[in-house]
Amino acid sequence: MTFAEALEVTQIHSVAGLLKEKGSLVNQRPFRTPHHSASGPSLVGGGSFPKPGEISLAHRGILFLDELTEFKRSVLEFLRQPLEDGKVTISRTRQSVEFPAQFTLVSSTNPCPCGYFGDTIQPCTCTPRHREQYWAKLSGPLMDRIDLQVIVGRLKPEEVTRQPQGEDSATVRKRVEAARHLAHSRFAHEPALQCNADMESRHIRDWCQFNEATRSLIEGAVRKLGLSARATDRILKVARTIADLSNTLEIETQHVAEAIQYRTIDRMQ
Repeated sequence: MTFAEALEVTQIHSVAGLLKEKGSLVNQRPFRTPHHSASGPSLVGGGSFPKPGEISLAHRGILFLDELTEFKRSVLEFLRQPLEDGKVTISRTRQSVEFPAQFTLVSSTNPCPCGYFGDTIQPCTCTPRHREQYWAKLSGPLMDRIDLQVIVGRLKPEEVTRQPQGEDSATVRKRVEAARHLAHSRFAHEPALQCNADMESRHIRDWCQFNEATRSLIEGAVRKLGLSARATDRILKVARTIADLSNTLEIETQHVAEAIQYRTIDRMQ
């Protein structure tokens, strides 16, 4: 983290009474992993003298929700506004407290209650009704705020037994750092913006330029997939990041096409 980000995170952890565990300054990005039995107040924060919850404790870091569909729907709905505004407001009779909550939400879930729907080897034992109820935990507005939705299939036998062939973490890290540097340069006169995800609609118009072919692709996707204005903005922000990872100044058609693919996952119903 930058020094300014570290100060923000340190202040939040200090209010929560966690600073003694971490020393004088929190300089590593937070990684919070609440259990799926967590309540709404534990996620958002609260109490007679409001303290930050898991959402704010993940500020400038990662909030990882394993077994996402096992969380109560009412609890997951608390994520909607923080994912949009980057903050949490807790109101009490005598006071109202606002905590920052700019985090990256990462989650995972099985495709169905038994875990085998769509598997090429093990048959699924769930009925369509069971799968529908399983996915009903995730509302449309919440899914609308999840930018990258990827199905991870079963590993092949040779992938299990052999050393995987691919890029190592150090190589990927260098590419990510280069993309972050591009974003920082772009936002030099916008101190409130730390990365592409922080952009609002007015920023998108300035920094997500594209040609007519790309415009036609976006308009076609909006019509065919029924994308909301929020989803379209998020697609453009993801496309901007893909372009940065490719060291490309202008968003190209393939960047937008890839970003759209991440938004069109079938809920496996």
